[in-house]
Amino acid sequence: MSRTWELWGNVIIAGSFALLLCLPAILLLSRHRARAGHPAPLRTSIGDIGIVVGTAPWLWMILTPSDGAGGVGPVPFADLLDLLNAPPEAVLVQVGGNLLVFAALGALLPVRSRAMSSTARVAAVAAAFSVVVEVLQYVLRLGRFSSVDDVLLNTAGAVIFALVTRRWWAGRIPVEAVPR
Repeated sequence: MSRTWELWGNVIIAGSFALLLCLPAILLLSRHRARAGHPAPLRTSIGDIGIVVGTAPWLWMILTPSDGAGGVGPVPFADLLDLLNAPPEAVLVQVGGNLLVFAALGALLPVRSRAMSSTARVAAVAAAFSVVVEVLQYVLRLGRFSSVDDVLLNTAGAVIFALVTRRWWAGRIPVEAVPR
């Protein structure tokens, strides 16, 4: 239990420092893009910084070595079915955590880029990154269990959060209407 709190505590501390650096980073990047004639410097800067800050702590946590046995779950939904016998808090952590890993990516990628203004494209990007993370967990022997169910949940989370921000997608807002 204390090891878990230590890891979460580090994520919270790192996240707090990242938030303190976000606003100046967004402003500097936006100003740089505006000077370069970018059509939507503030929106893309918020998207870029938000994706990094919202995703990096989760990646840090899931790529941190663990005392677990590790392994691979190649059968879809098998690990999720195993959760039916688990305590509710374990289900919440497993399912909820996996839904949140690429939430910032899913929410902000279509806001940031007209080319990514589609749930299929968001799903493809999130699935690709999720596969990379799961392969890294296995190849680096981090003591973590790599599962196809994690890929499915990570991708579903990105799509769900993309749909939450659908109103602000870059493809839905005419470039001329975006303030510079």
